[in-house]
Amino acid sequence: MNSTIYQPFKNFDFKYKNCFLSGDIFSTPVVETTILPQWLLKVANFTGNEQIKLLDESVRAYNTLKVPCNTEVLTHFIEPLEEKIAGAFAGGYVPVAKLDQKDLFNWIGKFMYSLIYIEMNAAVRLQQLSADGVNMSQGLMHKFGNLHTMIQGIYLDVVFEDFTPWSIVVVPLKEKDTPFSFRDEINTMTFSMKLNDFGIIACLQDNGTNKKYHGELISQIEGTELSAEQFEELCARFYYSAYLFNRLPEYAILPVEGSIYIDAMPLRGTLNKALFDHWQHKTYAQVLQDFWKPWGHTLFEIIKDPTKPMSYFEPAALPETN
Repeated sequence: MNSTIYQPFKNFDFKYKNCFLSGDIFSTPVVETTILPQWLLKVANFTGNEQIKLLDESVRAYNTLKVPCNTEVLTHFIEPLEEKIAGAFAGGYVPVAKLDQKDLFNWIGKFMYSLIYIEMNAAVRLQQLSADGVNMSQGLMHKFGNLHTMIQGIYLDVVFEDFTPWSIVVVPLKEKDTPFSFRDEINTMTFSMKLNDFGIIACLQDNGTNKKYHGELISQIEGTELSAEQFEELCARFYYSAYLFNRLPEYAILPVEGSIYIDAMPLRGTLNKALFDHWQHKTYAQVLQDFWKPWGHTLFEIIKDPTKPMSYFEPAALPETN
């Protein structure tokens, strides 16, 4: 990657001195901003004192989760993006489904990268105390670095050359007053949320493969309002397939006169195997049990038929197992 692009993972710049998004490119002051915007806390009826467990097992209140941001980036780029997303969310499924998916990607990516920044800050502090080094795989840091480069599109012109790095699905929900909740898995860069009459599922660095993998079911449910159980089942399928996705996407990244051009390398490369590891119904059932906790479905109930796990979709349209 060209050195003119800000690369925080190169020197572990996670010490709350520079902007989490733009580094030290802008000369205006750096302030700390919450990773969950105030408009979303208000819509979700959150006080901000609700808690989240981070990867280092620490428990933090949402209103304490902040990242450093340059005031020019915050005022001229992040806040307008937040206003666009907030306006769509206020209107419900129809305007959310009409959002430019690049805006959704940038918004979700900003949130997930903010969590990554906080996790990396904790890792850097632990490193300073223990001198053991940052215990994180190179592959994972490579993915995080790519995500950071891609969400530069919030304030720069980022051009994806004939591909999209994400799978994003927006679906309508039967329940029109669904309380806000979200789930994320940083290792696979998978995110889901639901609010009022819509749900969103996103895989942020799969080049669209998870959406294709579940293409049969997505086509089957197109335009259908999903029950709460159906949405959680759809989420479970995406989270599990994201885990099965066995490629580390590579990109050619070229900065040219204020723009960043990103081209995806072929995912198949020289590997002589499918993009996804084999779907195992038993493992999937364990994932599904976690997503269906509110309804109390037991693992035995879900996998009573080992060849056909329980489903709220008919037909289930599950991937074939070997």
